[in-house]
Amino acid sequence: MEGFSRYAVYWTPEPGPLAEFGAAWLGWDPVAAEPVPHPPIGGLPRDIALITQAPRKYGLHGTFKSPFRLADGVDVVDLHAAMVALCPYLEPVTLAGLTISRIGGFLALVPRAEDGAVSDLAAQVVRAFDGFRAPLTEAEIARRRPERLTPRQRGYLADWGYPYVFDDFRFHLTLTGELPEPELDAVEAVLDRVLEPVLAGPVRIGSLCLFAEATDGRFRMLERLPLVHS
Repeated sequence: MEGFSRYAVYWTPEPGPLAEFGAAWLGWDPVAAEPVPHPPIGGLPRDIALITQAPRKYGLHGTFKSPFRLADGVDVVDLHAAMVALCPYLEPVTLAGLTISRIGGFLALVPRAEDGAVSDLAAQVVRAFDGFRAPLTEAEIARRRPERLTPRQRGYLADWGYPYVFDDFRFHLTLTGELPEPELDAVEAVLDRVLEPVLAGPVRIGSLCLFAEATDGRFRMLERLPLVHS
């Protein structure tokens, strides 16, 4: 587990149609840690590789603890041990389903209905792993464009290293980079058709995944731990 610059706690779909779609759509399988050919999908306003360029490096995922550098005095073995200790006490969450939604200028999969359980899970993870996070540098803060954040989000950024936690958390799986409005319309129409059979049923979040950013700038899954609260 050497050579990684940042770590994150994500959920990524377990093997199945959603995971297969995500790897092909984004062109990166974070579980296998290898590129995947994009599917031949017609009707897109530009090349799929350009549409998915921004989220590709992360793979299909939902964020629970956003990427962070390790604090002085801790290493990935400590991080692993904390996950092993925590996961048996966390409740799995079953979402009624996922649907495509616009978040700012990009498309993502979000829960069909508001679900407080997934927000509660995220809050527990944020708190549990914050002690492993190195303080943000000025450059890291600047990349978050704090001038565009609300006062509460700026406070979260300062205290927790990420502006979209707790009251500002929204569980989502990013599908595109930012696109102009007409292109969002076109891509959403295509994805509605392609994803209809994939999103037909409920989605269970029954695990947490430790991800790491390698020297190629891409994230890969190091391990998946089940949430086995009894």
